[in-house]
Amino acid sequence: MLKTVNTLQKVVLESLGKSPLRGQVALVTGASSGIGAATAIRLGREGLQVILAARRRERLEQVAEQIIQEGGRAQVIIADLEQVEERQALVDQVNADYGGVDVLVNNAGLGWYGYYSEMPMQIVHEMVAVNVAAVTELTRLFLPGMRSRRRGHIINISSIAGSLPNQGIAIYSASKAFVDAFTTALFRELKGSRVYASVVRPGPVRTEFFPAAAGREAGKPVPAERFAISAESVADGICSLLRRPRRVIYIPWTMRLAPWVEVLFSGVIDQLGPLLLR
Repeated sequence: MLKTVNTLQKVVLESLGKSPLRGQVALVTGASSGIGAATAIRLGREGLQVILAARRRERLEQVAEQIIQEGGRAQVIIADLEQVEERQALVDQVNADYGGVDVLVNNAGLGWYGYYSEMPMQIVHEMVAVNVAAVTELTRLFLPGMRSRRRGHIINISSIAGSLPNQGIAIYSASKAFVDAFTTALFRELKGSRVYASVVRPGPVRTEFFPAAAGREAGKPVPAERFAISAESVADGICSLLRRPRRVIYIPWTMRLAPWVEVLFSGVIDQLGPLLLR
């Protein structure tokens, strides 16, 4: 077992020396589990200084410990991104410690599945605050520094639900459609600045997202969970974006067909949607 661990550390250290991303500073929100944790670990292996932000200290420290054991560097900052003052405190601490970030991964988000008429307004407010307001505010607070240094990359985690709105996810779909439009506009604004904005549109991903969505007040089990892919595949996609910046990627690549499903079959979906939700 010790030999295996030593071999892994050797491979990791060798890969760090070759990574073009080595030495950059990355902030990953929602880093306590799922896509955020997988992305933080992956970036740590690439030699980035990773800042992990979320609400659950114990889970964040576990992720940070894994990054450090593999030869990377990690810092934990506890932040509830639903709260405006905690977003500002997060940015202030990162700026004080590092003078800004080279990579911002806006991953934190929450979902809910069920009839919108039964959705508690408190959950609506929480979802808009985390999925929309936190993304725009953190971007706005870090972007001027990136532009002044003429380097940086903002990666926003969206979903195919942004271009394929469906029954049971009215607010979630709307929040991801906002992220899609916001990131596309930013990408075009930043052309030629050496600062990039990219959006990741994964299909269903195997994370705590599904049980958490079903476990909220009046929520229902999400059918898409059975088709979920791994969080590690999304993390790999994020690394590919950092190496070769572009506006959007779909994970898996077959999800690129999702917008066409809405365009070509929206009439059929209109009829089947209520049946699927029931």
